[in-house]
Amino acid sequence: MESVTGGDGRLAPLRPTEVTATLGGEDLCIAEARDLVADFLGGRIRTELGIPVSARALGDAQLVVSELVTNARKYAPGPVSLELRLARNAVVVAVRDTDPVLPVARDADAQRVGQHGLEIVKAVALAFEARREPTGKCLTATIALFDDLPPGP
Repeated sequence: MESVTGGDGRLAPLRPTEVTATLGGEDLCIAEARDLVADFLGGRIRTELGIPVSARALGDAQLVVSELVTNARKYAPGPVSLELRLARNAVVVAVRDTDPVLPVARDADAQRVGQHGLEIVKAVALAFEARREPTGKCLTATIALFDDLPPGP
């Protein structure tokens, strides 16, 4: 799939229900990524296409993107790619980076400070997948758009 980013870093549509963006190397890219989710779900999907998106879905999608992009920026050199795609009653979030090492979920530990990101992603997503690609890896999470679809596997 072709990756398209507008000159100002904002969304550039591939199709009305799909966008990708390459995020810069600075720490602001995490905020950019959250804004892209809000623009896509709140602007394009809800406002332009008239598809209902719950406040929970928007918040969960932003949380998932924050966690995945933060880890990509922390552990992988090079650019981070973010893809958002509407799929039935859900949004699919895919984050690609240049590190081929797949993340491993740690056992839950209330005493551990930090490193709960993958636990959080798996808790709010309908599905989660991590796979190696020729240039690194892709982490994909699917988040329900409606509140009557339960999170989890």
